[in-house]
Amino acid sequence: MAHQMTPAGNTAQALARNIDLDTDEIRQARIDLAACLRMAALLGLEEGICNHFSAVVPGHPDLFLVNRLGWSFHEATASSLLICDFDGHVVCGDGEPEATAFYIHARLHKMEPRIGAAFHTHMPNATALTMVEGDPLVWAGQSALKFYGRTAVDENYNGLALDNREGDRIASVLGGNDILFMKNHGVMVCAPTIAEAWDDLYYLERAADVQLRAMSTGRPLQPVPEDVARITARQIREGDPASAALHLESIKRMLDSRSPGYAD
Repeated sequence: MAHQMTPAGNTAQALARNIDLDTDEIRQARIDLAACLRMAALLGLEEGICNHFSAVVPGHPDLFLVNRLGWSFHEATASSLLICDFDGHVVCGDGEPEATAFYIHARLHKMEPRIGAAFHTHMPNATALTMVEGDPLVWAGQSALKFYGRTAVDENYNGLALDNREGDRIASVLGGNDILFMKNHGVMVCAPTIAEAWDDLYYLERAADVQLRAMSTGRPLQPVPEDVARITARQIREGDPASAALHLESIKRMLDSRSPGYAD
């Protein structure tokens, strides 16, 4: 199901010789993004070679890191990640991005500079909620309240994102929100940092999981009152950046024993 892009030429490769893309900050971003890909694989949040994570390159707001075409999340390493520009050139790295990865992520980062990292998956529980009528999340569980007031729903499944127009459409539907439920498709999680994107991705799937379990009982769900939901969401968000940073460090420690090599 993965699609190759039409090559955009190598003009950006020449540009790469004139800019420093091997700073400590960029190296750390590579390690962090590779860690997220590896842990997503261990938790079953990926789908074959078809899902993709991206992050803006530190110091270069017109470039982004993304996993390469044909490699599963299990195989991701810091050095295997590509650096691309918004015109489809691979500025640094061997290989090419998957076509839908480029057209979705390049347009998101270009149109919404606030997005430092964008994670797209077909993770099973959150994706299942995109396949039912109505709003995907019911504000009935504490984990779900992390996303209260932060979600948008793309009601118009439009096939694969194989051109800039579809990428622009997805970005416009997301608007100022952080989470996009893409009906009949999957989810897009956007955040200022890699750590926050990972934290949101993890808890979104957990929230979807427990909601589906509750729905499977056949009994009506009991949403939290709106005023309580709003207060709780604010409480959660106030501590999110610090908690997300700790969460990311914890998964890297886990990977050091369970899936080493991601930082290579």
